[in-house]
Amino acid sequence: MGATRTSDVTSTKLSVVGAGSVGTAVANACLIRGSADAISLFDLNPEKVRAEVLDLNHGTQFAPSCRIEGDVDIAVTADSDLVVVTAGAKQRPDQSRLELAAANVALARKLTPQLLAVSPDAVIVFVSNPVDIITYAAIEATGVTDGRIFGSGTVLDSGRLRYLLARRADIAIENVHAFVVGEHGDSEVALWSGATIGGVPAENFRIDGLPVFGPEVRAELFDEVVRSAYEIIRGKGATNLAIGLASARIVEAVLRNQRRVLPVSTLQTGLHGLRDVCLSLPTIVDARGAHTVLDVPLSPEEAAGLAASAATLHEVQASLDL
Repeated sequence: MGATRTSDVTSTKLSVVGAGSVGTAVANACLIRGSADAISLFDLNPEKVRAEVLDLNHGTQFAPSCRIEGDVDIAVTADSDLVVVTAGAKQRPDQSRLELAAANVALARKLTPQLLAVSPDAVIVFVSNPVDIITYAAIEATGVTDGRIFGSGTVLDSGRLRYLLARRADIAIENVHAFVVGEHGDSEVALWSGATIGGVPAENFRIDGLPVFGPEVRAELFDEVVRSAYEIIRGKGATNLAIGLASARIVEAVLRNQRRVLPVSTLQTGLHGLRDVCLSLPTIVDARGAHTVLDVPLSPEEAAGLAASAATLHEVQASLDL
């Protein structure tokens, strides 16, 4: 890690690449939560990055102590412990994340080596879409296969599912556990077989003796998870607030060495028969990055869905010569 030490106190540095709606939401969430001791914004638009840095700094009185700076020079990210990359073309209404692939893959291939040149020990987390394809391209461009490069994956999708389950069950979201895996996109898969409400399997959860999450309800809720991003983009132009908070959770898992299990997108090396593709499965995230994929049980339907999701990503990779 690239943390500096002053008076025996370790200082953590986070850099955010891209000062658009997502990048500033990530920076703001991390500022409010006290996720890092220093935050640097890197963007090629000088007026935008200066304005966002000013706006964030004007709120520092009301948040945990944090130094905030920004620049159009990538040197502003030097000696980062963690870099969150949000830069890239923006998803249009009704455009799939995979349709964004070509331009953002080219950016990742160019940008990632530059980021590692000034922060050679940094963990790099991609949030830009299509996150699985971009993460794979960045790993291929750098040869860094040890888990220090990974994507935000289905952390947000899993949060969306947990929110819907909690609302339908009328239970605090902290007591709801469920994962969405695979592509962060239309082919993703909900792991209903492992979903629990207060320790009760979701399929067995009842209110007044009546089952709450029957097959039709499960299908309805998962369809809402998949469609929600398109609805948000149509209404406000981008999804940014929730991914900002989700990214802050990932940042803290790394910078605080929390060993959290998060469904992030990593290079698969054989579990469930998956290889040479980045997709999301429950994975341990700590100061080293995302490095241990857990062997969660899958129903036959879930295993087939995960294989189909991987095949979708492989097809896109092949079309981009990855």
